Amino acid sequence: MRLKGKTALVTAAGQGIGQAAALAMAAEGATVYATDVNPDLLAAYQGVANVHTAVLDVLDKAAIAAQVASMARIDVIFNCAGFVHNGNIQQATDEEWDFAFNLNVRSQFWMIQAVIPKMLAQFEKEGLGGSIINMASVCSSVRGLPNRFIYGTSKAAVIGLTKGVAADYVRQGIRCNCICPGTVDTPSLQDRINSYADPVQARKDFINRQPMGRLAQAHEIAPIVTFLASDESIFATGNAYMVDGGMTI
Repeated sequence: MRLKGKTALVTAAGQGIGQAAALAMAAEGATVYATDVNPDLLAAYQGVANVHTAVLDVLDKAAIAAQVASMARIDVIFNCAGFVHNGNIQQATDEEWDFAFNLNVRSQFWMIQAVIPKMLAQFEKEGLGGSIINMASVCSSVRGLPNRFIYGTSKAAVIGLTKGVAADYVRQGIRCNCICPGTVDTPSLQDRINSYADPVQARKDFINRQPMGRLAQAHEIAPIVTFLASDESIFATGNAYMVDGGMTI
């Protein structure tokens, strides 16, 4: 029970990596607040020990503040909400750019800004502030991928955000890291695959860009989240962790 006594807040926990991470942290003894904008997706947690659910729109700053205020403490936050736009710079629109930066970056800014006062108070009282874990991507400042202009740019911003927060609070008990997955077989990916004219070929193309010759599963990303949430990573901050199946070899 590596997370016994800790309270974690997870966004976009209704499916995919967010759900896998929430379940993994709960299994390790954490009290997990699994949030999602879609209440129907949260029904899957019914009867799961240590998990509380709440509908949360991370594009609503007031809703974020209310959710954080409702929690007695927050030891871990996993900012998982995000969206992937397809296309290059010539195909990108202002509306897509604004949406991506609002959801992929601004929501993390708002979430972190909301939880830091609680973490600072915990540090003053207990000597441990908390762990902030952000969802970035190997498609970012780490590596450029075709037709991922907006997405890669926004995820590069997440890495910069992560390092900035880590630098500001390194002496105040707050750690901030991000994870950079490769291609993960989630409902979100399947939706993107289905949008192609030839979904069968699209899936093959996604698999072919993975050096391991397969897509990652959501439960294979969750362990790095659990590690960063735990005191095992107490000396780690400001890092971008590649979980990419060899894409950056």
